[in-house]
Amino acid sequence: MKELLPWEHPKLQEEDPKSIELIKTIMQSPTYKMAEKDTEFLSSYETRGIRLELDYLKAELKMKEYGIEHTIAVFGSARIVEKSTALKRLKAIQEKLDKKENDRALLRELYVAERMVGKSIYYEDARKFGQIVGKSGQGVEDCRVTLMTGGGPGIMEAANRGAYDVGAKSIGLNIKLPHEQYPNPYITPDLCFLFHYFAIRKLHFLNRAKALVVYPGGFGTFDELFETLTLLQTKKSANIPVALVGKSYWTKALDFEFLKDEGVIAPEDLEIFKFVDNANEAWDYIISWHDDRGNPLF
Repeated sequence: MKELLPWEHPKLQEEDPKSIELIKTIMQSPTYKMAEKDTEFLSSYETRGIRLELDYLKAELKMKEYGIEHTIAVFGSARIVEKSTALKRLKAIQEKLDKKENDRALLRELYVAERMVGKSIYYEDARKFGQIVGKSGQGVEDCRVTLMTGGGPGIMEAANRGAYDVGAKSIGLNIKLPHEQYPNPYITPDLCFLFHYFAIRKLHFLNRAKALVVYPGGFGTFDELFETLTLLQTKKSANIPVALVGKSYWTKALDFEFLKDEGVIAPEDLEIFKFVDNANEAWDYIISWHDDRGNPLF
């Protein structure tokens, strides 16, 4: 039998009866863990920079592996659902109102539910847009230009679902929240990522983006939209086409003309984006925007 080297065995008990117990205490100390396996250390304030890098790198390497050169990012409300679901919700509220006709809270819910039935057209349109992107380029196996969403329900689900309908791959950038956040089921499994930091998620939204398509939404959608518009306005990000789908919604939700008239944005800032009414118009705008600049998307 080969004789063990001195460091391949603990100090012999015959040399010191306490040696085994002392070594056991040392090896159980958190400081003896390999840094990569020490979750408490990796979760510390001081290692935040490393966590930020890892949050970025995991998704970056996988997208490179899939040959994804460019993305079309789609934003929009997580609350907008398909028409059949919206109608079911509306019917349920109407049934409650039959028993409590003057309940103000239910009347408010009814109003919102009716509006959501109307906005379900955007779910179907985002799904169509996902199909268009999925079939673009040289077909569904061509990942050079790939659809990307925030990975959640609503408009995000619809866009990923459209790509799934035609057999194309699509990306979902989910985010860790205090409450459980499930990804929608139509994202390509190997291209669904869970981020800890909003900043890194936003970086990936724009890192490969060749266009941004924004459907009606609330705080999260506005945040992503205005951050992108600010980066384009200040030239901190490469210029890309930004299509706001649903002119009737956006012109009521945001009065850009008022901002221009008040002098808080310049007239040329209104050229950073364009209002469109549907998926076909959004796609035509994206293609023509790149063609006009001598840099075709395909």
